[in-house]
Amino acid sequence: MRTTEQFDDRSMKWLVPFRWLAIVMVGLTLSVVLLRYLFSSSTIFLQELITYAHALFFLLGIPLGILRDDHVRVDLVYSRLSERKQSIVNLLGHILFLLPLSALMLFWSTPYAISSWQIFEGSNEVGGVPAIFLLKSLLPITALLIALIGLSKSYQLLKTLRQS
Repeated sequence: MRTTEQFDDRSMKWLVPFRWLAIVMVGLTLSVVLLRYLFSSSTIFLQELITYAHALFFLLGIPLGILRDDHVRVDLVYSRLSERKQSIVNLLGHILFLLPLSALMLFWSTPYAISSWQIFEGSNEVGGVPAIFLLKSLLPITALLIALIGLSKSYQLLKTLRQS
């Protein structure tokens, strides 16, 4: 149990700072708007940077939400269940949905990211961010993080169920 808690703590320390990307996105968007309307200028690079920050924010926010148990669930019945039954529901959700989804995501996104790395795929736009391969690498990284966090949470739920 100690190693899963250490994994959760390390993951939290690594993922939490990415929440600040929301403020970065607002700043970048404001910059694009000011450039366009005050100076009649625009830059594709800044516009694509907003897209990259958006992707980073959400793709790393998903594992963080699962780690902190902040994800959305339909709470019509769940809140009325005992703690043991809530643990059973969570464990079944991890085993039946979360882990298979992360496996599929990893299976489908890895070749996509690898092919992008092989050609060092860049932006189609002149002056765009020349690193689409980095953005596409987030997909398998997110899938792997979801799987590892799902396994960690499942193990913790099993330990809780065995103790009760």
